[in-house]
Amino acid sequence: MVKAAAEQDLRWILKTGWSGLCPRCGKGHMFRSWLKLSDQCDECGLNYRFAAPDDGPAFFSLCIVAFPLVFLIVWVQIAFDPPWWVHLLTSAPLTVLGCILPLQPIKGWLVASQYVNRAQEAGSERLWSRLHDRPGLSDFAD
Repeated sequence: MVKAAAEQDLRWILKTGWSGLCPRCGKGHMFRSWLKLSDQCDECGLNYRFAAPDDGPAFFSLCIVAFPLVFLIVWVQIAFDPPWWVHLLTSAPLTVLGCILPLQPIKGWLVASQYVNRAQEAGSERLWSRLHDRPGLSDFAD
């Protein structure tokens, strides 16, 4: 039963996060521009101030794409010893595009994960509520 719920949560996180949709309703847009989160969902009104993906998207992009790509580039260099301009025309664009293009889906995935799992910094709920004059309310309230 718990495993099925976890699988369902994971599917929801991937569906909404990677598509840039609201993690609550699955209809509204999460982003107002390429990497800028909307203030709130235009469908259900979910306030995105709980979201703090910080440097997570860049970290995952570098780990998932750049790190393996560096090994491929080094292998090409050792195996074929191409001139420098071949790397300039192939390796550089692949690295740049490979690291930049996945940033929005990864950021959406992190925001959706934070919402579904009600993740926040330990001990910050009381401070956050006091700062926003919302005593006793969680930022994840439906």
